[in-house]
Amino acid sequence: MPDVTRVYRGRMVRLLLRAVVFLASAALGLLAASALLDGFEVHPSGFVVAVLVFALAQSVLAPFIAKMANRYAPAFLGGIGLLSAFVALLLASTLTDGLTIEGVSTWVLASLVVWLVTALATFFLPFLVLREKRRGDGGARPAAQPA
Repeated sequence: MPDVTRVYRGRMVRLLLRAVVFLASAALGLLAASALLDGFEVHPSGFVVAVLVFALAQSVLAPFIAKMANRYAPAFLGGIGLLSAFVALLLASTLTDGLTIEGVSTWVLASLVVWLVTALATFFLPFLVLREKRRGDGGARPAAQPA
């Protein structure tokens, strides 16, 4: 029987690492949009709060929008990430002092840039953060066998 504490600890570590990867990808997406787009400005004083609001909104909105699109407009399923990125940017810029986005074209391009960078970062960051090979046993290591 596996050590329950070790299994639980392994799952918690993976959950925390996934949260770190998700927050880091959101931060990278916002920073990339700020670097690439003239009308997109990240303010250092509110950057952390903007990242938290964006990441939380993105994680809540994406499944909700996907469910609604699947039910009422299946043709839009491919654009779920873009739409949820746009709404998350809208919330982050409205609710925090960390983002300023000006101009319709900036809003459209920012949604595209942030979506693309967060998608790529969410895919590639785990390879940088988690250097261990994924195990088929859920990460739990078997108890040491006496020699």
